[in-house]
Amino acid sequence: MQPRCLLLFPILLFPGMWAEPEDPFVFQSSISCKLQPNRTTRTFLGIAYEGQDLIWFHLNKGTWDRVSDNEMSANAERLLNNATTLNELIQVLLNVTCVDILERFIEYGKANLERQEPPTATVFARTAGPAQLLLVCRITGFYPRPISVAWLRDGHEVPPGPALNTSAVLPNADLTYQIYSVLTVPPRDGHSYACRVHHRSLGTRSLLIPWGKSNAGLIAGLAVALLAAVVVIGALWVRRYRKCH
Repeated sequence: MQPRCLLLFPILLFPGMWAEPEDPFVFQSSISCKLQPNRTTRTFLGIAYEGQDLIWFHLNKGTWDRVSDNEMSANAERLLNNATTLNELIQVLLNVTCVDILERFIEYGKANLERQEPPTATVFARTAGPAQLLLVCRITGFYPRPISVAWLRDGHEVPPGPALNTSAVLPNADLTYQIYSVLTVPPRDGHSYACRVHHRSLGTRSLLIPWGKSNAGLIAGLAVALLAAVVVIGALWVRRYRKCH
């Protein structure tokens, strides 16, 4: 991570650096601080005039060095090297403050960077015509974004083609993601199908949802509902029978 900011102090420090500047004129300052994996830092502070590098700050020496060999660079180098208090403050800013800010960013962002939410997947069918059945695999609630979705026919992966269509990864309101994959098959073709999902939250495992499991659940639900209806009707009939006799 490399935060940058625009500094305005050089404009205030350079009066008399040039004779008659043309309006408008622009100074740019760039400051960066980068924290390496081995916990060392790389910093940079430079000043430019009208898009051309002018001087840069030597962190170890605490002094300014000219970039261009001209009168303006020489004047800037001389003026800023006389500002010893400012240069000491810049050393503290780059050596201490910037590193502390980066370490706080890392600490606060670690939970988000390491966050993992496993996906949930369902498979259902839609009729697209008398000779077409759409098998839809809906995967949602996963984080981070990268995910792999494939269809298996009799245990073998279905290759890309016009019958296979997978959507882009879409965001959810809870900052997780969702994706759809649709496979077009002939009705009652005699093959078994399954949707396979790979995601970082699953580790080395994969999520496998076979087509037919949803049908089994639907049939089981209908059977339970039918049984409940039979029980209710039977109870009402017995109650009415007893009331009549």
